[in-house]
Amino acid sequence: MDQFRTEEEQVEAIKKFWKENGAAIVLGAVLGFGGLWGWRYYNAEQLASQEQASNAYESAVRSLGQSQEAFTEVKAFVDENNESSYAVMAALRLAKEAVERGDLSEAQKQLEWVTNSQADIVIKDIALLRLARVQAEQENFSAAQASLNKIVSESYLAQVEEIKGDIYRKQGMFDEAEKAYTAALGSDETNDLLQMKLDDLASQKQG
Repeated sequence: MDQFRTEEEQVEAIKKFWKENGAAIVLGAVLGFGGLWGWRYYNAEQLASQEQASNAYESAVRSLGQSQEAFTEVKAFVDENNESSYAVMAALRLAKEAVERGDLSEAQKQLEWVTNSQADIVIKDIALLRLARVQAEQENFSAAQASLNKIVSESYLAQVEEIKGDIYRKQGMFDEAEKAYTAALGSDETNDLLQMKLDDLASQKQG
């Protein structure tokens, strides 16, 4: 699933943004409730907590992919830090690793946890895209469609339509697949893979 690479870059960008700017974003709310002293205390506590969580996250995922023990350790990190944004990042990494290992059930479990968490809506949509792909691979097509229907970010429209096309194609619904691929290509005209899928689909229909 090569699409994971681009989405992983988006997730890492969001992570970096919150690491660098998260404290500043909540400044206004904190000043309203605690004054300058409250902000200074909150700021110090938050920075220390964020740094600790960041270090724990980096330590947990560093060896991911090298052993089952590392995989288990990252799962433990998610369980122990389930209210942290770093747990969301870790769960996405676990899902990616599980897909690469062919463990689609575990990937589904981690992605469903992300979609039910308090994560940013963009991250949730990324998780839903991945979840839909996993469900399609499991031939759970109705669940995959339901996951796609929950996505709200317009920037993922092309990917949503492409996955719908893949789902229809797996079911032999070639006309619906063609419509979905065409819609996806309309939103992402430079996607050569989409054009290849359309061309291959046309060959199948003729055959």
